Amino acid sequence: MTFGPYALGHRDGKAVMVPNAVAGDRLEVAIEAERRDYSLAKIREIVRPSPERRTAPCPYLPRCGGCDWQHIEYAAQVRFKSEMIARELNHALDAAIDPADLVTPAPAEFGYRSRIRLKVGPKGLLGFHEANSNAIVQIDSCMVAEPELRMPLHLARSLGKHVEEIEVVRDDAREVQVAHLKKPADAEDLRRARNVLEADRTIAGIVLRSGLGRETVGETAVKIELEPGLMIEGDADLFSQVNRAQNQKLVATVMAMAEIREASALLDLYCSAGNFSLPAARRGALKAAETAEFLQRARYRPDVVILDPPRTGALDLMAPIVKLKPRVVVYVSCDVTTLARDLRHLLRAGYKISSVRGFDFFPNTHHVEIAAQVLLT
Repeated sequence: MTFGPYALGHRDGKAVMVPNAVAGDRLEVAIEAERRDYSLAKIREIVRPSPERRTAPCPYLPRCGGCDWQHIEYAAQVRFKSEMIARELNHALDAAIDPADLVTPAPAEFGYRSRIRLKVGPKGLLGFHEANSNAIVQIDSCMVAEPELRMPLHLARSLGKHVEEIEVVRDDAREVQVAHLKKPADAEDLRRARNVLEADRTIAGIVLRSGLGRETVGETAVKIELEPGLMIEGDADLFSQVNRAQNQKLVATVMAMAEIREASALLDLYCSAGNFSLPAARRGALKAAETAEFLQRARYRPDVVILDPPRTGALDLMAPIVKLKPRVVVYVSCDVTTLARDLRHLLRAGYKISSVRGFDFFPNTHHVEIAAQVLLT
């Protein structure tokens, strides 16, 4: 398996990437495109299915491009992710990471998402993009969404052609809908949003967004429990982890890796709403930074650096972090390739990998969250 919708085979020594395949399948495939280093193919016939193959439970697959691993038994999904993380880091960093039980499974493989973002098509139809296409697959429900998340049909039809996407976000008691518009909201858009809110008392609030423009109607904050006894409240359209049960496990692991002590000086980069800095503050950490730019200009000397960058990683911050010489760096990543690239710079500067853990935040997809602890030697 690869970190993507493809399984990998070989033909005459050249890699062949096959979507909707499973490691262990014996397939007859048709080559559809040739690249310099690999070929792309599609399945013509499953000659002998892998023991880990299953019929995807979702009726919208394989057209829907959302859950690219749902045709794989869940235990195998977790094992494949563990093997891929270990293989990538061991190869790139000459490490010796054991893949056994490397990834923590999700408590549930369906019904786990506390927010979904739906495409809006003509006449208010809702769905997700078709695999490798901009066409929209219309859906009536989503199996990976929390059962309480409803389809925002009224808002989609009310806003009509002005809206491109709608997010539905829930906490334990509140639903907020976030409409992403083609242009900034005008008075008519706000009137329509108010009408939707008044007609459906289940919706606590509506956010209308377009670029930097933002208008709100009703109550648009949701509550998130980061760990037992620590609840935060933030705008529904801010980033937050979609699998909140897994996020609590990630927070607990990052706190253990960070080795927070009373009066520890902490630098938390890409901290967003404080997913890690607030739990660290409860444990006695002295400071937390809000932005990566802080690192470039401050004389602050942290004991611990925590960073959770976007998929592109944080290559430009590796040299400044090395200069600060924190005793512990905890790097949280959703992309093992950029994680390996960035960790390589820390290892060359005298750090060593002490611990790596994976968390399956997104069952039935190839995505995985990774936390790595590196220590200054």
